[in-house]
Amino acid sequence: MRRRHPTRRPPSPPALGPIQLFEIEGLTHDAKGVARQQGKVTFISGALPGETVEAQVSKAGRRFDEASLNQVIHHSPDRVTPACPHFFQCGGCSFQHLAQEKQLDAKYDWLKGQIRKVVSSDEPLSVLADQPVAYRRRARLSVQVKKQRVQLGFRGKSSNEIVSIDRCLVLTTPLQAVFESLKTSLAADALAKKLGHVELLEDSKGLAVTFRLIQALDDSLKAQWESWAQQQQVALYWQQPEMKRAEVDGNRRFYQLDDLRLHYHPQDFIQVNAAMNEKMVKQAMNWLEPCEQDTILDLFCGVGNFSLPLAKRAKQVVGVELQEEMVAVAGENAAANHLDNAHFVAADLTKPVSRELSNIAFTKVLLDPPRAGAFEFLEAIINMRPKQILYVSCSASTLARDAEYLVTKGYRVLRAGLMDMFPQTSHVETMMLLQKK
Repeated sequence: MRRRHPTRRPPSPPALGPIQLFEIEGLTHDAKGVARQQGKVTFISGALPGETVEAQVSKAGRRFDEASLNQVIHHSPDRVTPACPHFFQCGGCSFQHLAQEKQLDAKYDWLKGQIRKVVSSDEPLSVLADQPVAYRRRARLSVQVKKQRVQLGFRGKSSNEIVSIDRCLVLTTPLQAVFESLKTSLAADALAKKLGHVELLEDSKGLAVTFRLIQALDDSLKAQWESWAQQQQVALYWQQPEMKRAEVDGNRRFYQLDDLRLHYHPQDFIQVNAAMNEKMVKQAMNWLEPCEQDTILDLFCGVGNFSLPLAKRAKQVVGVELQEEMVAVAGENAAANHLDNAHFVAADLTKPVSRELSNIAFTKVLLDPPRAGAFEFLEAIINMRPKQILYVSCSASTLARDAEYLVTKGYRVLRAGLMDMFPQTSHVETMMLLQKK
C-alpha cells in the first residue's frame, strides 16, 4: 500500500496586534526604538527617541515585544530622510534615518553602557570618525535569478531575501560605478545563473571583482567577461565551484599603510574602511607607545595590519594567526618591507599556548579578535605578564566580558575609545588600553 501523506498547510503569517500609540524613550544598539507599555518593553524598528508612533506588535515575548512601525505621529528633530532609497528594505544599514552626529551619540552612549563595569561613567571615551558615506572598499553581493530577472544586492532586514539595489551609498565612488556597470551587464547574461556571490574590492592597486561560481563556465562566456573587466579597468578573479579561494596567478593585491605595502589575497580579511584603518593603526601606535625595548605579541594578526607598524618601532614582534596562508603572507610582507624583527606563527588561539610563545618575555600584547572575543586565550596572556594590553574589538559585549576578567586578574583600564568604522550601520569598533597594576 502506498503511504498516505497528510496535506501540509502553509505556515500561518505572524499575528499582528492592534495598532497602538507608543512613546519612544530610547534606542537600542541596532537602531530600534524602545518603548514601555504597561511596564513591558517594546522594540520598534525605525522609531527614534522622543517620537510618538503608531505600531503593531508582530512578535510577542515573555520579556519584551517587537513591533512594526505604522506611522510617525510626532517626529524627532533628529530624524532625516534616508539618502538611500533601499534603506527600509536592505539589511546593510540601520541608522540612515538618524542625523550623523546623533548616530555617533547613540553609539557612544551604548558603548558606555556596555563597558560601564570597567570604565567609570565620568571617564570620557575618545572618538575616531571619518566620512559617513562612500567609505566601504569591499563588499560581497548576492546574486539570484528570479522569474527571469537578475537580483543583485544584499540580504533584507531580518530576512534571507535578496534586496536588489540600484546603487550603494556606502561603497567608495569607484566601486559604485563598477557596481552599476556590473548590474547592467548581468541583467540579460548567462553568467548570472552560474553565480553565487560577487565580491567588489578597491585598494592601492586599483579595482577588482571576484566571481564565485556555483556552476562551471565555458571559455566563450569567460572571455566575454574578461573583456568587460578590461573595459572597466578592473582585475577579474574567478572562484570555481570546487575551490575554497579564487585563483590569483601571482597577481596579489596590496594596500598602503604607515609607509608600508601590505600584500594579501583578494579574499583575505582586511578592514573595509581604509581611512578609518589608517586612523585606528595610528591611534594604536600612540596608545601602546612601542619602543626599542619592547617585545610585542600581536594576536589575530592577519597579514600584519598592526604587526608591521609595531615592528617599525619595537625591538621584536611576534604575530599569531590561525590561517597558515595569511601567516605566510605576513612573513612575506615583513621581508618585503625590510622588517627582520617580525616573526609570524600559525596557531589555534582557542587552545593552550605553545611552548615557543610561552618562553618569550613579552612586554606588551595587542589583540584584534573576531566577534566571539578572546576569552579562551586570556589566561595565557595573563601568564605572560605583559605590562600593557591593547584590545581592539568589533564586539563591545565580548570586549566588556574579556576586560572584566582582565581587571579581576590585576589589570586596569587606562583609556578606551569608539571608532566609527561602519557609519550608517549599528556596528561599533572599540579600542581599549589596559595596564598591569
